[in-house]
Amino acid sequence: MESRKLEIKAAIQISKTAREVFEGIVEPVHMTHYFISESTGRMEEGRELVWRFPEYDMNVPVRVGKVEQDRLVTFHWGDPGKETEVRIGLAPFGEGNKTTVVRVTEGTMDLGEEGINWLISNTEGWANFVACLKAYLEYGINLRRGAFDFRA
Repeated sequence: MESRKLEIKAAIQISKTAREVFEGIVEPVHMTHYFISESTGRMEEGRELVWRFPEYDMNVPVRVGKVEQDRLVTFHWGDPGKETEVRIGLAPFGEGNKTTVVRVTEGTMDLGEEGINWLISNTEGWANFVACLKAYLEYGINLRRGAFDFRA
């Protein structure tokens, strides 16, 4: 029997240009308004960063991979030996390119109990990420603030 792989996918349409969405993703000043609480720097190709999340007391190492201005950001994160690649693709949509479709994929993990738990948790996380990114960029709202206090 062949091994089956699991991959996470989440997408959303944001009423901002690809440039605005790209900056919202790579610039820590923006990211702290919808995703993380701290970063050691801007997401630039080849950089190694550390992120902190408001609801977790831990450092999360992030290795930035490929970065294409206004089009793509990739990075690796996760436990040593079990890192996964995250790809955030941006595509202009509609007349005048004033809207951007954001597609996030993360993967892969083997089908099994550990993989299914990862798939559930991180799918929820990336769906939250794209919704929070949209709320922040379109309306200046931080949906994440107070959203996970129940986990403390």
